Formats: sequence, C-alpha cells, structure tokens
Amino acid sequence: MIQLSTLPADLRLDRSRHAAPQVFEKLRDLIVSMELQPGAPLARAELAEAFGLSQTPIRDALSQLRDEGLVDIYPQHTTAVSRIDIAAARQAHFLRRSLELEIVRMLAERDDPALIDRLQAHIDVQQANRGAEHHPAFMAADQAFHQEMHLAAGVGALWELEQRYSGHVDRLRRLHLPEAGKVDRILRDHQRIVDAIAQQDVAGAQAALREHLSGTLSQITEICERYPDYVRVE
Repeated sequence: MIQLSTLPADLRLDRSRHAAPQVFEKLRDLIVSMELQPGAPLARAELAEAFGLSQTPIRDALSQLRDEGLVDIYPQHTTAVSRIDIAAARQAHFLRRSLELEIVRMLAERDDPALIDRLQAHIDVQQANRGAEHHPAFMAADQAFHQEMHLAAGVGALWELEQRYSGHVDRLRRLHLPEAGKVDRILRDHQRIVDAIAQQDVAGAQAALREHLSGTLSQITEICERYPDYVRVE
C-alpha cells in the first residue's frame, strides 16, 4: 500500500471547489509524472487520510482515473496504477498528431506577431528550466506551448479532449525524456515550429511538428525492453 510518507506533503485542497475533481487532478499528476509508478497500489483508506476526506470523493476520483485507463480497479480486492498501454498510447499519439498538423497549418497561414511572441515566451521558460532539477517546470512549459497553439487556432476545447486520452503516451514521454539530448531536441523542435509559423511556411511547420511528435513513439521497442514491468503490450 501507499505509505503516507511517499505522497507529496502538500495535498491541501481548495475548499471552495468540489473535492473529487481535485483529488483526481492531483493523483493524475502523480501518475503521469511517474511519481506513482505502474503497479503502485492505491488504498482508498490511506488516500482518504492523506487528503483529509471521506472515502466517497476518493472513490469518485479513482473511478475517473479508471475511465482514463490510468488505474485498474479490482472489486473487493485492490486498486493499482495501471501499466502503460502501448495501443492506447499509439491512438492518443495519432489523435494529437492529426489535430496539431491542422493547427500549425492554420497558424502558418496567418501573420500574427503576437502569437509568435507568446510561443517564444514558452520556449524561453523551457530554456530557463532545462536542467534535470527543473523538470516539472520544463514539462509545464512544454504543455503550455502546445495548448497555446490550440487556443490560437480556436480549438481550445480539443486540447482538453486530447488530455483525456494522453495519460499513457505522456507516461512514455516521461520515461523517454530523461535520456541525454532529449531536452535539447524538444527545444530545437519547438523553435523550428515557431520559426516556420513566423515565416508562414506551412510545409516547414508541419514537417517540424511531425519530427517533434515522432520522438517517443519511434523508441517504443527500446522503452518496452528497458521498462518491461511498466508497460502492457497487446
């Protein structure tokens, strides 16, 4: 079972919001960041104590995580963080690539200096947080960069849709990112995307995006061999 000492110290909730969505968000972050690794048991009683809640919102949050495929619930037995489902990761990647190729096409057909400034600001934040000790801030800026493009294209709601399917592929990226050179590659890819959009180069922007999104999925076999206990291949 999870030991309370292994959970982050700050599990405080905003009492002006419903508890279950917040528990879901915090547990999802822990799972996607791999702080809670595949196979980790999730005991409702301990989680309720850690969050200072009854078991009802904990159960609701775990049910939502199950719906995203991030936990496995075995009635009358146990609940555990799921293994990374490779098939689900491939489908989430297909969805994101399809949407973002269209998004960068739309953006590259415009002359929007303010958007370029906003995208560049996210890259600058990533550059300032490229060290391993700043990994969470780097990843947050990475997400903000892609979300910014969705918002600029007027499809912000689709970003939320993608996030609901992204848990498995995001966990693969966490396993892949720490390897030498991956952070630098992400920065280079983002800069190429922004430069192409700024030049209104549709083909260049789409080519840069394809290369950017291919990184983790091209290493599936290697990741599975390195982390066999973390993945599920069917």
